[in-house]
Amino acid sequence: MRRRVFQAVISCAVLLCANNALAKVEVQAGPDKTLGPILVAKVSEDIVPGDYEALLKGIKANPGKFNRKVVMLDSIGGSVSEAIRMGRLLRETGFDTWVPSGAVCQGSCVYLLAAGHAKTVRGHVAIHRPYYPGSDSVHSASKASASRASQVAYFKEMQVPLALLEAINSTEPRRMRVLTASELARFHLR
Repeated sequence: MRRRVFQAVISCAVLLCANNALAKVEVQAGPDKTLGPILVAKVSEDIVPGDYEALLKGIKANPGKFNRKVVMLDSIGGSVSEAIRMGRLLRETGFDTWVPSGAVCQGSCVYLLAAGHAKTVRGHVAIHRPYYPGSDSVHSASKASASRASQVAYFKEMQVPLALLEAINSTEPRRMRVLTASELARFHLR
């Protein structure tokens, strides 16, 4: 069954990539002989303001009942607040998350990965502390405190251990920490 889902997602991914290789957020519905109707979203490149609206628009453009919803992640991160908004939408609408072989999910992309009902990681997941204006310190501005509170609430909603947030905040913004298979399991990211 898992292999069949993988094949169906690959088929839809080919369609997504063929339609517009430069898009950052794409959503496409497709039939599968075994699974029936599936909905595949793809998030790639930077996560920037406006991506939530693009994701919402793509989901609304494909109404109906789907037997499976999967978001493929291959992103270098970006806006934490946008990723949190997108993650809540993915969770609310019933998406699973998938990091394919050869793909990366780094920085704020981990917030999207955390949102999946089921999570599959074949590529690499990497974390680092977000950049804050004027400093890389978690304590550098009041915005950072609000952002941390928002991150704590988000991970609690996603039922992800707060140890992930501690790991994120203990990694300098200029560095990248690739999570091991055991860390992915401990943080409920697989």
